[in-house]
Amino acid sequence: MKKEIQSIFKPHLVPKEVYQGGKNIPPSDKKIYKLSSNENPLGASPKAKAAVKAAADRIDLYPDQTDMRLREALVKDFDEQLSAEQFITGNSGSEVIDMILRAFINEGDEVIYSNPCFLPYSVFSRWYGANQVDVPLLAPHYDLDVEGILNAITERTKIIFLTSPNNPTGTYIPKPVLDDFFNRVPKNIVIVFDEVYRHFADAEDYVTALPYVEQGHNVIGLNSFSKTYGLAGQRIGYCYTTATIANYIRLIQKPFLLPLTSMEAAIGALNDTEFIAQTVKTVLEGREYLAQAFDELGIQYWPTQANFFIIDPPLPEMEFTDKMMDEGIMVRPVSQFGAPGKVRVTIGNAEANAALVKALRKIMQH
Repeated sequence: MKKEIQSIFKPHLVPKEVYQGGKNIPPSDKKIYKLSSNENPLGASPKAKAAVKAAADRIDLYPDQTDMRLREALVKDFDEQLSAEQFITGNSGSEVIDMILRAFINEGDEVIYSNPCFLPYSVFSRWYGANQVDVPLLAPHYDLDVEGILNAITERTKIIFLTSPNNPTGTYIPKPVLDDFFNRVPKNIVIVFDEVYRHFADAEDYVTALPYVEQGHNVIGLNSFSKTYGLAGQRIGYCYTTATIANYIRLIQKPFLLPLTSMEAAIGALNDTEFIAQTVKTVLEGREYLAQAFDELGIQYWPTQANFFIIDPPLPEMEFTDKMMDEGIMVRPVSQFGAPGKVRVTIGNAEANAALVKALRKIMQH
């Protein structure tokens, strides 16, 4: 019977690598600083919390049948540069990735991504039978290999994933590089541009997907409410693209997709501009503080445009991770993301950052 049922299993769903999110804080008598999942150092938006509490008495009722109220709030957040029909929402940025792949990928199609990168690009595309093409970022600075990607394109290429700022490296793709790429990439390929960490980017030549959408390119700007807005537990994300692509993807969107509390939290968070500004300020100040500390300690790190650093730890990655945990600091080894031996460290609030530096000093003295 086992062999009979296995004969109808899809071969591309045979377990290989499986995406596992960051661990939760374990039970402990001591203070634990979670610097492993790139969550908001200030918690959640007060306006989002208030919106969730106000909705609590209605959780016995179905939520909105569509996501139109959230899409209209996103239009305002983007200063009316896009229309409501250009947005698509889902239960996290990861689910939006899944929706895009379901909409475009047939078995045997090709998906291009560049390691080190967010693991769901490869794991989720395998679910739909895609052939995965990894064009790694270029050493030593994790630059995008534009020529490598363009040379890897075939008639079966359907989707290319770009990420800026990139997880787990924190690096970004400068505007001149993107301008060149979009001028040369075939027009029948969909570019998924993951910009989840865009609020933290302050480089002069940083650019989002927005101008390329406005120019009519087949590009999808992927976003999440888990980072800047502090709503990781509400599992809500969105993307924006051309109206043609958005209306096509919406054909597979389920009714009542967004939980009531998630939608209210997201709308509340979008209206909390003061909280967003304070979050960005906290991250940028922490970024400067930790970079200086890494320099003083002699720890190799890569300049980041996100709310985290990737570092070359002074010990083997798992040993380092365990020792940091002994000191009450959770960090994330990222071999699974395509960066063997490296560790990702989230930028926390001032207290967490100071605890991190204290733990690093202690470990390096032994």
